[in-house]
Amino acid sequence: MTSTVTEPRQRPERNRTVAAFVITILLTSFVAATYGFGFYLFAQIVTDMREDLGFGYTVVGTVTAAGQLGFLAFALLGTWVSTRLGGGTVTIGSAVLCGLCLVLIPMTDSIVLIGVLLTILGGTAASVYVPLVEIVGRVVDYRHRGKVLGLISSGTSYGVFVNSLLVPSFVGSGNWRGLWYCVGLGTLAVTAVAAYAFKRYGLFYSPADNQAEEREDAAPDTTSARAGWRMVLVRWVVIVWIIKFLNGFACMPFQNYLSPYLREGLGFDIHFAAQVWGTIAVIGMGAGFAVGWLSDRIGVRRSMLLCYAMFFTSALLLVLAPVGYVPMVSGVLFALAFYPIYGLVPAYVSKSASGAAATVIFGVTNVTQGLGGIVGNYTAGFLKNVTGDFMWYYAVIAAATVVLGALVLQLPREGSAASFVGRRAPSSVSDKETSHA
Repeated sequence: MTSTVTEPRQRPERNRTVAAFVITILLTSFVAATYGFGFYLFAQIVTDMREDLGFGYTVVGTVTAAGQLGFLAFALLGTWVSTRLGGGTVTIGSAVLCGLCLVLIPMTDSIVLIGVLLTILGGTAASVYVPLVEIVGRVVDYRHRGKVLGLISSGTSYGVFVNSLLVPSFVGSGNWRGLWYCVGLGTLAVTAVAAYAFKRYGLFYSPADNQAEEREDAAPDTTSARAGWRMVLVRWVVIVWIIKFLNGFACMPFQNYLSPYLREGLGFDIHFAAQVWGTIAVIGMGAGFAVGWLSDRIGVRRSMLLCYAMFFTSALLLVLAPVGYVPMVSGVLFALAFYPIYGLVPAYVSKSASGAAATVIFGVTNVTQGLGGIVGNYTAGFLKNVTGDFMWYYAVIAAATVVLGALVLQLPREGSAASFVGRRAPSSVSDKETSHA
């Protein structure tokens, strides 16, 4: 009698755990593709593509900034579409578009067309990321969201690690085009598997179908898309948006210009640069999950402060002592900070808002991040042209991390009444938080 009562209760819990695991892995692979391949592969092999296609750093800066514009446009579009078609549809569609663009890049010698494709790739990095908070909120328990979103944010490192393994062999033989084909076809294959999984777990839906379900877990005035847009009047939301702007301003150019700085500014060869990137990727694989796990225990804000302290030290090393193996040490610190920080912000949002409102809030953070990336990339290119050295932008990055730390100190504790919009904090969230503290 006991087994017949217990088994039906265990089975849904087991199924939910399996679904959470599978979806986490797939979302991580999407981030690996859209960021690791779509956003950073160009940065790793830009020197070789320049030599073959004959374009200068003015073009590089323009293309990189255009990628940020694509990120910005798709963040806005993805936020709007997600609240109407559902996050699952937007995520799968973005992954398909990413794979197609990766395959199309090596088919042309036109830097203009390549720039357009890279702009779209930058956009898919935003649109695949916008629905993550909503999807994770549906399939992952509150107490595990920090570690899960931390792991997903480390997806970039998995893509970069694959790049570091493939770049020396493909580029060493002068076949940079084959590299794009390889990662593009791989992305499309994983997306086909993900589409089946999303359908099986019911992640293709319209938000209207889940309105009642969302309101069971949160106050009605905190779940709707309209509530998300009203949050512009909430202090902590504005602070989060500013933090994401500065993340884009500092973090994205740091990685975009790291390889050119090492190879052309500091005189290191491609093998050392690949080793640095590979080390960053390997550490990043575990860093997001580890810091996310830590954030579930000590709080998201403290974890963010730890990341910005490491990021500050990493940038400072590239300014003061970029010799010998110091850039490798800088890369280690960068990896420990960079990948987790992109999981900590959505973790904070997912623990402070829910449903369509969370999608809107996080979608706008991606817009501000895109704006920051545009400003940062142009500033880095400007300083390079004026001073002849990338070093000065890394000094600017170090200063930006100090500001970021100060902003984090202004955030209320995630999940507290002060972090919710509306008449009251959702009691179910408060209960979950206290029960798993």
